[in-house]
Amino acid sequence: MGVLFDYFAAASDEEAASVIDRVGGPGSPETMVAPPEGRQRGIFGRKRRAPEPAVSAAPDLVVYDTLSVKGIDPVVQLGTLEELLTGRPYDDVVDDPRSGHHLAMRDGGERLVFTLTDPLTAALAEASDETLERVAGPWSETEEFWNAADPSDLAEFLKELAGLAQRAQAGDQKLYCWVSV
Repeated sequence: MGVLFDYFAAASDEEAASVIDRVGGPGSPETMVAPPEGRQRGIFGRKRRAPEPAVSAAPDLVVYDTLSVKGIDPVVQLGTLEELLTGRPYDDVVDDPRSGHHLAMRDGGERLVFTLTDPLTAALAEASDETLERVAGPWSETEEFWNAADPSDLAEFLKELAGLAQRAQAGDQKLYCWVSV
């Protein structure tokens, strides 16, 4: 199945972290509900099977503007993108407190919410389609893509991510990534 990456915009780190238990990520209105506490043994003293968490649709939950992808991680791959797009040295990118900072984690790291840096968000929001297409070529050749990335596919992803960044900035929001292994 692979690792799923949902890039989304939220107004605060707390709001972004709150999506960790969404079944389908930040673009879903469904969340995990803890099983009810109760007897752990049956009437004959045998152990009962532990109840599974339930899925609950909550109409009052915010469904976030989301871009879902596989194979483009928010830490290393977007770090190299930020270096290419902004000219900021990679060491400075990874030293940014928002670079790869996880806000929430569940199930031993099977689900995470990461922050994206403000300089990357700004660069994406300001970039023209031509700039994104030009950056996609060298980005596809970085070792993080194992020489298996198609620059035109990456350019399309970048245009969609740039649109998300533009909407985030217009709404005074920041970018985040929900990860599910």
